[in-house]
Amino acid sequence: MDIDIGISPKDRKKIADGLSRVMADTYTLYLKTHNYHWNVTGPMFQTLHLMFEVQYNELWLAVDLLAERIRSLGFQAPGTYQQFAKLTSIEDEEGVPVATQMIRDLVKGHERVAKTAREAFPAADKVSDESTADLLTQRLQIHEKTAWMLRSLLEDAGQSGEGRGEGRRSSDKKAKAK
Repeated sequence: MDIDIGISPKDRKKIADGLSRVMADTYTLYLKTHNYHWNVTGPMFQTLHLMFEVQYNELWLAVDLLAERIRSLGFQAPGTYQQFAKLTSIEDEEGVPVATQMIRDLVKGHERVAKTAREAFPAADKVSDESTADLLTQRLQIHEKTAWMLRSLLEDAGQSGEGRGEGRRSSDKKAKAK
């Protein structure tokens, strides 16, 4: 039966392709986060182990939402490692990094998924596909917030990168100046 939701087949295909890339990035980040949950060590073990668990569970649920939206647009959702490997923009990590590198890597992963979601957004916006736009907006909010929360774990270690020290209290700055 033909799909008649007010979006042309060509536009639905373009939207589904963008969502497939978001889904592949999300799934790859899910695997990476789950791996880090299992293999994290060090003084931050308990905090990171639990944080990573919350994050991989959220990512797992997101994969399903993305797949269901792709299916509702009339296309097959990617579902194999081979398909995800072709579509993802997130690089695999070799070996098991130390905890702070895991955090940095996950920040990059969440930022990458946010970028991929932003790249997919114009196709949905162009044809007033509010359902996809809403899903992408939710994904952007979650990935941006998660990246911020992870990034904040690195600030005390002086390893947050861009904007280092920007969040310091004025009393800290005054003490340093003395």
